[in-house]
Amino acid sequence: MNLGEYSVKNKVNSWLLVLLMTIGGVLAYFEMGKLEDPAFTIKEAKIITSYPGASPQEVYDEVTYHIEDAVRLLGQVKRIKRSVTREGLSDITIEFKDEYTSAEMPGIYDELRRKIADNKHKLPPGAGEPQIVDDFADVYGGFLALNGKGYTYRELKDVADNLKKQLVLVPGVRKVSIDGDQKEVVYVQMSRSKMAELGIDMATIENLLSSQNLVSDSGRFRVGPEYIRIEPTGSFKHVSEIEDLLISSNDKKLIRLGDVAQVTREYVDEPTKLIYFNGKPSLTIGISMLSGKNVVEVGGLIADKIDSLQNQIPLGMNLDIIYDQPTEVDQSVAGFVTNTVEALIIVVVVLLAFMGLRVGLIIGAVLLITVAGTLALMHLYGIELQRISLGALIIALGMLVDNAIVVAEGMMIRIKRGVPALKAAGEVVGANGWALLGGTAVGILAFAAIGMSQSNTGEFTRSLFYVILISLSLSWVTAVSTTPLLCALLLKKEEKKEGEEEKDPYAGAGFVIYKGVLTFALKQRLLTIGVIVAMFLASVWGFGFVKNAFFPNANTPMFFVDVWEVEGTDIRQTRDDTLKVAEFIREQEGVEWTASFIGGGASRFSLVYTPQDSTKAYGQIIVRTETRELIAGLQQKIDKYMTENIDSIEPKIKSLRIGPGRDSKIEARFAGPDPEVLRDLSAQAEAIMHADPEAKEVRNDWRQPVKLIKPIFNEQVARQLGVTRTELTASLRAASEGSQVGIYRDGVRLLPIYFRADASERQDVSQLMDAQVYSPVLQRTVPIAQVVLGFETVWEDAMIRGRDRLTTIIASANPTGELAAPLFERLKPQIESIELPPGYTMDWGGEYEDSAEAQGALFSAIPVSFIMMIIVVVLLFGKVRQPLIIWITVPLAIIGITAGLLLLNGAFDFMALLGALSLIGLLIKNAIVLLEEIDMQAEEKPLYDAIIDSSISRMRPVMLAACTTILGMIPLLGDVFFVNMSITVMFGLGFATILTLVFIPVMYAILFKAKNPQ
Repeated sequence: MNLGEYSVKNKVNSWLLVLLMTIGGVLAYFEMGKLEDPAFTIKEAKIITSYPGASPQEVYDEVTYHIEDAVRLLGQVKRIKRSVTREGLSDITIEFKDEYTSAEMPGIYDELRRKIADNKHKLPPGAGEPQIVDDFADVYGGFLALNGKGYTYRELKDVADNLKKQLVLVPGVRKVSIDGDQKEVVYVQMSRSKMAELGIDMATIENLLSSQNLVSDSGRFRVGPEYIRIEPTGSFKHVSEIEDLLISSNDKKLIRLGDVAQVTREYVDEPTKLIYFNGKPSLTIGISMLSGKNVVEVGGLIADKIDSLQNQIPLGMNLDIIYDQPTEVDQSVAGFVTNTVEALIIVVVVLLAFMGLRVGLIIGAVLLITVAGTLALMHLYGIELQRISLGALIIALGMLVDNAIVVAEGMMIRIKRGVPALKAAGEVVGANGWALLGGTAVGILAFAAIGMSQSNTGEFTRSLFYVILISLSLSWVTAVSTTPLLCALLLKKEEKKEGEEEKDPYAGAGFVIYKGVLTFALKQRLLTIGVIVAMFLASVWGFGFVKNAFFPNANTPMFFVDVWEVEGTDIRQTRDDTLKVAEFIREQEGVEWTASFIGGGASRFSLVYTPQDSTKAYGQIIVRTETRELIAGLQQKIDKYMTENIDSIEPKIKSLRIGPGRDSKIEARFAGPDPEVLRDLSAQAEAIMHADPEAKEVRNDWRQPVKLIKPIFNEQVARQLGVTRTELTASLRAASEGSQVGIYRDGVRLLPIYFRADASERQDVSQLMDAQVYSPVLQRTVPIAQVVLGFETVWEDAMIRGRDRLTTIIASANPTGELAAPLFERLKPQIESIELPPGYTMDWGGEYEDSAEAQGALFSAIPVSFIMMIIVVVLLFGKVRQPLIIWITVPLAIIGITAGLLLLNGAFDFMALLGALSLIGLLIKNAIVLLEEIDMQAEEKPLYDAIIDSSISRMRPVMLAACTTILGMIPLLGDVFFVNMSITVMFGLGFATILTLVFIPVMYAILFKAKNPQ
């Protein structure tokens, strides 16, 4: 007894299975997690180490070098992806090997911390503790801007802190982060002349301020039965108390500090980061949610909490939305669900049209049950509803009915002929069950390479394989169990009048036309093969004209405008230029708002958004438009405005992308020992890029050299006066931006106290010679001019960049159009012809490297899946020639793929590649069913007749499977992410159907030497 007979015989058990899948699917849909894009693990870590006062080269030699040396000892490290060494700061980004999962990463991060701690003794005195940043998984899907006219940053921060305390308690919220707060400091300003007159040096003031506000344990005292803590007064409660401090002059008089110095509490002169929403100073509040949670539900809870907190937000203060992931997810999932329902309706309508009402309803019901069961198992295995998993469901819809069509048609014909339903179920499932299982296994294995791929891209698209695996496996189960059950219930024997001949089920016009075409092809076998081979060769040639891409841009109506100033520009100048551009953008029609980030990127509000590291010469404007269609025109306007109106900036405009990637699509990477040689090589590559009219945003990642003021230290005189380099450095800092001399405690805030010269004495570099430095020998301050011969201005590289311990510079560009491949193909031979000195190398980064790594990871898994497919096919037939026919047919799928992509101007991107793999599975699956039928009928009739009759009997299932898959993918043509995959499958499968119904019978006739009838 097979599954078909069992299902018809044991109806209660069969209906129980149907009920469990249906109810489970409905419940799962409302409970399972919902995301916009699938999560993927960013297998990276950053090691940030400060070394105040050190030049980039000193930081590299004394800090970066030793940390990189320690990192390379970790076996889990794939590469040192990037090291950026600046004045006083080392920033190293490590990339770990692809095979490690998200569950393994915390242990790897702990091992990295231990390795760095073990080598910390190699760092120089004055270097800070290496900070390891590994929270790349924190995606702030709720991203808000808090602002208000007339409110200070401190007032904004107080409100933001209160909101944070409340929001972090919302179920499903993992973390709340505040960004954009401005650093408050206390400045003590005194003129140099006054210091010289009173004989006061900076060390005296530092000792006074640090000792006065130092927290220390004063002990405890027993009083009777009690033990009471002692805490003296005297710590600063207000800034004015600092003014009341008494200092001693050179004539031993006590002077009130406020009488000779100006003490103020204010924001630091040069901030590190500034944020503006619609031109208003703002703080951002980022809300990160727990993984695996239903983002839409958590978003609703967050929205309710914010509504309840509105009365705690002062009048005139606004909480604006920059990015609302729950709303984006809700709209995205709703759109995909609509697409899925549309595809489902299309499939059912096709079935009803070609199979009749009853059979169409049976297969449609089986399809719904299979989809419900798929949702239930997805929820069970933790697969969320997101772009990839829902797209996989749509892709699978056409394939899900293949098995059911074969079983339903077989039972329909037998029941009409009077065969009892139980016997018909046993015959159909017995004859086709193994072939259908083999075809299903092949269809699953066609996607297996995606499941085995270890790259970020593979992880991003992996749920596609899991959904296909679950849905196709269930489709076989429901085809051989639920389909016979419903057929036995709804199909009846066809009553015929006495003396009426039995109708031929294959007498329809479509079957007659197909029989004529097939008969001609079999008689003209060589001509048929010759035409198909010619088409194959033409398509291989034509594929060279198909555009290449990696991942498309997102549907979200949002894009970014990067404002790059000349390296070394003051952040306040960057702010002014960035806000000027943002104001122009808001004046354009269709712009909803702008959010400007100066000094660094925004918090990571989307997994595919990579924030720019902190740099004062950088500003980014996030622009939200009313519709996605407005973006291209706006980007052209903004680029033109920036180019024509602000000469000092380098603009870079980019869209929000889907999937992994990087900002510059074309990157030429040069590595070698000498920075000057590297700059020259990069300049040559940049010149080639500039010469191409389709290239824009050409630059290198070292940016421009910056000016450096170098005091020429007179060591001989300094030794006589007892002045050290450290004392000179502190005096110069006090004469410029200020030197920290203490801490002012204000509740939870710790404000640094800076001592510096009056503003009038900090306006010109030449005034540095008048600055004072304390001489221990003379017991008084002396002008810096006595220990400094003069100042010179020199140029230096603002940063030293490296990759895998080699000094590296990257020349980059972007295409003026959307696709980088045509521009890359033109630039590649020219840049590769640049003559490299010995010891220097050049390789490619950008989209080329991302695509190559993703495809490399995929192709490394393809041989395994293909071998498994071959094994399945050979085991099914137990022969050689049938599998040979199938594998000769597979490469011919390129004919339809090339035609479709060229006709519809599509691109062969990563998703199209996945579509091509799925196409191979579909083609093999249909071929197996046809060849199995030919083999069966060849045992009972002449081979030629068996080929004709089997092909005709399989025409309807093959055509229906193709039509349901092709038409079911129509909704995906409107999605930028799946459009190229849809074109690949639709056109490829359309031609693959012809291959199955014509080419395979002809090849069978040739290999088995079937003779044409006379």
